[in-house]
Amino acid sequence: MSAAIGKYVSAFGRFWWDFLVGDTPEVFAGVLVVVGAALALRHERAAAVALVPLLTVAVLAMSTYRGRKRA
Repeated sequence: MSAAIGKYVSAFGRFWWDFLVGDTPEVFAGVLVVVGAALALRHERAAAVALVPLLTVAVLAMSTYRGRKRA
């Protein structure tokens, strides 16, 4: 019974890893940075309004640049 549960837990973990990280782990890391910045700045509205969109554009630009570089 324990081996079967371990197999299902492992498959579940592999599914989520492939779903979240997939082929572009840098996008996942960038999203974590943007969400972390938004969380850290939740009480500093003016800074959050300026910084979070800039970080989002930076992650999008990095992803686009790397995508063009790979193609």
